[in-house]
Amino acid sequence: MFDLERWQEILETISKNKLRTFLTGLSVASGIFILVILLGFGQGMQNGISSQFQRDASNRISVYSGVTSKGYKGLNPGRIIEMTNEDYKYLIKKYEEDLEFKSSVYRIWSGTLNFGNESGSYRVEGVYPDYQFLENEDMVAGRYINYDDHDKKAKVMVIGNKVKQDLFKNQDPIGQQVQINGVNFKVVGVYSDPGGEREETRAFVPLSTSQRVFGGADKVGNLGFTLKPKETFQKTLEQSVRFSSEIESFLKERHLIAPDDTSAIGINNTLEGTKRFYDLIGMIKTFFWVVGICTIIAGVVGVSNIMLIIVKERTKEIGIRKALGAQPLSIITMILHESIFVTAIAGFTGLILSMALLEVVGPNLDMDFIKNPSVNFNVAITTVFILVLAGALAGFVPAWRAARIKPITALREE
Repeated sequence: MFDLERWQEILETISKNKLRTFLTGLSVASGIFILVILLGFGQGMQNGISSQFQRDASNRISVYSGVTSKGYKGLNPGRIIEMTNEDYKYLIKKYEEDLEFKSSVYRIWSGTLNFGNESGSYRVEGVYPDYQFLENEDMVAGRYINYDDHDKKAKVMVIGNKVKQDLFKNQDPIGQQVQINGVNFKVVGVYSDPGGEREETRAFVPLSTSQRVFGGADKVGNLGFTLKPKETFQKTLEQSVRFSSEIESFLKERHLIAPDDTSAIGINNTLEGTKRFYDLIGMIKTFFWVVGICTIIAGVVGVSNIMLIIVKERTKEIGIRKALGAQPLSIITMILHESIFVTAIAGFTGLILSMALLEVVGPNLDMDFIKNPSVNFNVAITTVFILVLAGALAGFVPAWRAARIKPITALREE
């Protein structure tokens, strides 16, 4: 039951020394403030780096070829390895049940695009239709390349937003003819990419068309795959690692590459990078928790010391209470209430100020690797629990000492 007189007594006690109460509360408020801000920015780091991963599919496996660094079966080192259409077809047939999206890529690095009086140098890539999903691209106009385009070796192209702005200004590019290195292609779509402008300075054409028109024969620059997700992240990761290893072994055997040659075939598995990233973020968040809680503990120790001083100052009062029949439990409860009250008010103040700061600063923070720092409701509730527990712990030792004061000894105190 709410005891008005008890709370009036608590307010009167803590108001006797306002400066001391303020400084004690400030130490607790600072601890909570620092903890919430650190956790908020830990979440902001996770959001920011996650957004960097979003530029490609999060479970993507990219395979690219390089130059051999070791001799093998009579062949000298320094051979340029070129993957082919047959490599790609074999892999997608063998792993048909496991693959979600797949595409090989033929790159024309020095593609010059011309439309009317406008021209520019952009990266042109021959791809399959699934490449849209490997790159997480969104169509803002028209359509993406389809398999009919590929089968017919159609001279169609999809351009990025930046290419559209450079070449077409305010014109509608859909249906327009654009020259790529002097060859006419029809624009059928415009895409946007979460990776930003740099990723939107590309143009895509059907893979078969690029190999035919630009002298690629049956060569491809890299392969891209995503696997169908399993029940858990760990199972998906294990499948992805196994798939990567099998691809590498197949390509090394097919192209006569030494098994221990690490430069001839490269594989980038984004799931492995994602796991390392989340492990790192988890460690950073744990560190932030430790720092924040240590700061709170420092404040709690300050509260405990102040309560010991208060008990010392009120020794005679406590003795009188006990002489009049007050039970030890009521003395302990009185001191604990005061400790919890100071800690809770200061802690909630720190919590509210820190949450307000995150709400104001978070959405306006313009940094690539920190986006929308925030603390969710569960963390706020956890912080409140820590506050109450800290207040109780801070007051327990002083309360226990107060309960053990003998009335006759207390009444002799000056």
